[in-house]
Amino acid sequence: MNLQNYLSVSEEVKDAVAKGLPVVALESTIISHGMPYPKNVETALEVERVVRDNGAIPATIAIIKGKFCVGINKEQIEYLGKKGLDVIKASRRDVPVLLAKGEDGATTVTTTMMAAKLAGIKIFATGGLGGVHRGAEKTMDISADLEELSQTDVYVVCAGVKAILDLKLTLEYLETKGVTVLGYQTDELPAFYSKTSGLKVDYRVDTPKEIADIIQVKDVCGIKGGMLITNPIPDEYSLDGNAIEVIIESAIKKADNLGIKGKAITPYLLDEVQKQTGGESLESNIKLVINNAKLGAEIAIELSKIKKAVKP
Repeated sequence: MNLQNYLSVSEEVKDAVAKGLPVVALESTIISHGMPYPKNVETALEVERVVRDNGAIPATIAIIKGKFCVGINKEQIEYLGKKGLDVIKASRRDVPVLLAKGEDGATTVTTTMMAAKLAGIKIFATGGLGGVHRGAEKTMDISADLEELSQTDVYVVCAGVKAILDLKLTLEYLETKGVTVLGYQTDELPAFYSKTSGLKVDYRVDTPKEIADIIQVKDVCGIKGGMLITNPIPDEYSLDGNAIEVIIESAIKKADNLGIKGKAITPYLLDEVQKQTGGESLESNIKLVINNAKLGAEIAIELSKIKKAVKP
């Protein structure tokens, strides 16, 4: 028994990685837990199309029938979309159990990073990062995404930390773990649904080439862990941050009263925000994921050029 028993990489992705072509990893939690069918499938396929249209190869990742599948096909995306919430939202702790039992799992930021690393993919585009939950000083509820960033050499493009979380404490945690936070064409940490949070990123970067250069230096120096590349939601889809904050505070109180906690809290809060915004937050979520996929493709292309140029 070896890794190949639990890892299946599509021929397209395997060939692209071997040739040093640009590849962008994509998660599958957005398919099974992010939105209802068939919107989830339509969005996943649209994100893949955007990656291709911008010159890179998409590699949507999921756990299917006990295997990390890197570069799933349309039928597998449809399967996850229809199964929906019946698919386990898989974080690091779930992986050995799901693989051993031959079950399905929707990959989070954490598990998508794990599988991308195994497949040799450097760039991963997603929606928002998990982080330190509000009230974590009492609950100790901190996303495994942060720990994964500190130890896994995959570079994550996102629209900042999910707005339902404690953004300031998340930045503090990332600093403690030595994870660099870059702001693409911004000095401020994006707040997922809105462009700004009032919090500063570590460094501003203005081009995909600049980001790729930083990644290459990090790789050459053997500096462990990933990096966070935050990409603000486009102006036309940005929501009012103050209004979103009021909705989130109300949703958190409802969740407390209902005893909702752990991995169930994030989808519950996002669903509440969606309901209270009349679906606007869902559309914003889709647009920001597409925006991140485009930037991820651009970075992957520049990184591919660099690595080909320095290859002996």
